[in-house]
Amino acid sequence: MEILKLIGVVIVVIGFAIKFDTIATVVIAGLVTGLVAGMSPLEILETLGNSFITNRTATLFVLTLPVIGICERYGLKEKAIDFIRSIKNATTGRVILIYQAIRTLAAAFSVRLGGHPQFVRPVVVPMAEGAASKYGEITDKVSDTIRGASAAAENYGNFFAQNCFMGASGTLLIVSTLVAQGYEVTAMQIATWSIPIAVISIVVGVARNLMLDKKIEKDIKKEGGVAL
Repeated sequence: MEILKLIGVVIVVIGFAIKFDTIATVVIAGLVTGLVAGMSPLEILETLGNSFITNRTATLFVLTLPVIGICERYGLKEKAIDFIRSIKNATTGRVILIYQAIRTLAAAFSVRLGGHPQFVRPVVVPMAEGAASKYGEITDKVSDTIRGASAAAENYGNFFAQNCFMGASGTLLIVSTLVAQGYEVTAMQIATWSIPIAVISIVVGVARNLMLDKKIEKDIKKEGGVAL
């Protein structure tokens, strides 16, 4: 009966439910499924070997995870905050641009800085608004503009640089998808060709934030703000 070939799913569910060793559960499920399907032991081993080789890039994330954890454990986020706060003659655009550069570099090494709720809102936005206050009183419109630009910097830095890391989930997904379609690619190739995209995003960020400074100064003065 064809339905017996689904016994592997049952074995996996039972194995996970009783907290049996994960790898052993998966291997046993594969062996039993192969035997039920009429495969010889040699064919089963060949199938398992081919599957492992095809998906071996998934182990890259496991290998790099300890390094990422050590960087975060020993204050990488705090160092980034100290660096931003040390900027002299800061403007709103410069603060946001520097954060985007930091976020891009962090994403390229798969290091998390906290994102919108833990970094952008409590750190970047107040500093960017403080830099803009030299032009005068910050209105709600200007504040919304600064918050939007700060959020965009987080998105650009994270999105366009994350595939520069060989062990990133997006990189591994691209590799596995292309390999399944018959294209011989490696995680290193995908990461290498993602670097120009990350660089371009920084260049665009420079231009965008230069225009942002001019826009903020113009909007504040238009609203009647007086330089402090």
